Order: sequence, then structure tokens, then C-alpha cells
Amino acid sequence: MKDFNYFNTLLVQSIGSKVGPVAPTIVPSAAFGYEDAQQAEGIFAGEVNSPLYARVGNPTNAKLESVVAAMEGGLGAIATSSGMGAISMVTTAFLKAGDEVLCIGGFFGGTYTLITETMKRFGVTNSFCEVDDFAHIEAKLKAGVKMVLMESVGNPSLRLPDIKKIADLCNVHKTLLIVDNTATPLIVQPLELGADIVVHSSTKNMSGHSAALGGIAVFRAVKEENEKLLHEKYSDVHKIIKKMGKKAFIPICKKRALRDMGMTANAFGSFLTLLGLETLSLRVERINKSVAEVAKILEEKLPDSVSVNHPSLTSSEDHERYKLDFEQGCGPLLTLDCGSKEKAFTLLNKLNLVTQTANIGDNRTLALHMTSTIYSDFNEETRQFLGVDEGLIRVSIGLEDPQTIADDFLQASAEL
Repeated sequence: MKDFNYFNTLLVQSIGSKVGPVAPTIVPSAAFGYEDAQQAEGIFAGEVNSPLYARVGNPTNAKLESVVAAMEGGLGAIATSSGMGAISMVTTAFLKAGDEVLCIGGFFGGTYTLITETMKRFGVTNSFCEVDDFAHIEAKLKAGVKMVLMESVGNPSLRLPDIKKIADLCNVHKTLLIVDNTATPLIVQPLELGADIVVHSSTKNMSGHSAALGGIAVFRAVKEENEKLLHEKYSDVHKIIKKMGKKAFIPICKKRALRDMGMTANAFGSFLTLLGLETLSLRVERINKSVAEVAKILEEKLPDSVSVNHPSLTSSEDHERYKLDFEQGCGPLLTLDCGSKEKAFTLLNKLNLVTQTANIGDNRTLALHMTSTIYSDFNEETRQFLGVDEGLIRVSIGLEDPQTIADDFLQASAEL
């Protein structure tokens, strides 16, 4: 595990320039001129590394991609218009009608509906299981499932998967593993643990300021030997792999999704994300310490009618995994279950410091009632699987003083 000082140095030194403009430059052009016909041919063939057209790449996006790829230990990355854009790009690039995707653990509502509704309409089937249901996981892998999708930390269930064990199983059975690492940049390194692709909503922790909607997917290098993508179930991308070699993940996603569907990041959003990344390590370190501190205070002092969930608490079912695999923390989230929607609304409406919004990973502390907002269209059975009870409030801890954050929740709960 690389420490926060390593990332403080890496990010600042990677983003700023020592000669010319110190801050990243914004290239707002949608089109790019080619030097001659030969260069145009080379660019379109992927043999010349120059901008083609902004829908498939932009110099400002490229800067963001290089920084995040280095941060995640990947070969390369693709910046997208949102986190859902990143997940949609990856799934549509690799899945087709008749394929199946296995989803492990609880999921953010948008990811769940992408898989269960949108992808299903195009003939892609799905299966869901808990993070520790290894019998189901192995059975699906042996049956030839095409892709495994999981979150590094369940949002909002806060379940913690054994990423290394799941990655090892996926590698044995030649199956792509995609990990949504939005909640845990820097503190979880899925590619080092054996994942193939890491996705982020860069709107969240990476930016921190709620000013830039964006997403990004980071890819490992294609291997020269024992490459899972050369398994027959991925035969539809073999042509690209043979031509592009170790970089093949990027043209697969660009040619089979980004080019035709246009979920591309814009230059200004990428610029704002780069500014946020400069302080990411400082923010992640502070916020992850604060989350555990706030959770402890609230568990001790909130009324018995409100239950607190965070893996740092001994009451959490994933406390042991938290101590073993998440020593730097597991992201900005904790949850409060007030038992009913009415009590949740009462608490939320009495908060003074906290902002009610649907974002997470912000510099400021945020909160939201789940069943009346993000999960309002979900049936009760689905909500229960995803860990969303009627009185659940999701809290994203920010940079404020942790005692002050806790005090705001305590005063708001006085009449519950």
C-alpha cells in the first residue's frame, strides 16, 4: 500500500507544469486539424498519437487520463462524461445479447438500473449475490459469465468485499473483473489486487468541489501470455487485441462504445477535476479519519432509535475485513437508520451544517434520505437486497471538524 505522502507528491507533480502555464491547460476545440493526409490516416488507424476528434479524445482529457492511470497503477484511462458514462462504456464495449454479468454486493441505484433494466433490454442477463456468497460466485464463473462487476465499498450498504479473493477467482476462470472504486481512491488499488478495469465517478472524491461532472475508466495492460481476453468468449475483440497489443483495452472501449455513443468528458470538466486531484490525498486522509471518529461519537450518543452503520464499528458485520484490508479507511460514507421515513425527515430537516444532496465525496458533509430519492422507484425486495431500509440516511463526511459534524447530528436527533 502506497502511503498518502506518495500520492501527495505524485498528484501535484503530475498535474502542474514547471515551464509555461503552471496550471493544466483547457483545450475546448471539438475538431483538430491534421498536418497532412498521411497523418490523418495514421491517427484514424491508431498509429499516430494526436487528437482525432473531441468525441474520442481531447488534450485536456488526455492529461486527466494520464494522471489517474498513474494514480491507479494502470496502463491508460478514458475520461467520460460521468461515472455512469464510464460504467456504460465498459459494459457496452464488452457485453452483447446473450452474455451475462455477475454483480457482487450492494450497488448505487444508477448502476443497478443500468444492469437490470437498460442492459437487460439489449439482451444481457444478470445475476446478483452478496459479497461473501462464494458458492454463487464460483458457480457463475464456472458457467462462463462474461463479466463481474462490484463496488470497492457498497453504496449505501457499506459491505466490504474481499477484492483479492474475487479477483483471483475471476483470473482462474478467465473472466473480466470491473471494480467501481469511486468511494476509495488511493486507499484501495483494485488493479494491483487483480482487477482488469477500475471505474470512478470523478464527480465525487476526485473533484471534491461539486463543480465538475465526470467519470473515468482505468485499464491494466494486456498480457503477452495467459491473457484472459484471448479466451473464446471474448472472440469479438480478438482482432483489436492482435493489432493493438498491450494497449488494447483502450481502443476496445473507444471503438465499441465511446466513438458511437459519445459518453466523452468535456475539456472544462476535466480541467476542474485535475484541480481537485491536486488535493485528493490530503482530503482522503482527513475525511477517512473523520468518518470513523464521527461514527464512533454517533453510535455512543445518538438515541437508541437510530442505528449507525460503518465498518470501523465493532457492530458492523464487516468489521474484521475493515481491520484487515481497509486500514486507511473505506471512504466518506456512513449511514443512519432512523426506523421510519418520518423520523429520517425530522432529523434531516433539523440539520444546520449538513447539506442535503445526492452527491458523495464532497469537501462538505452531505446527507440524503434514500428511499424517497435515489431508490424511490425500487420495490421493497430490491431495496432490502441493496441494504436500503425505509428510515435510511446516507451521510458523506466532509472536511469540517468531526466533532462539529457529530454535534449537528446530535442536536438534530434531540426530538426523535
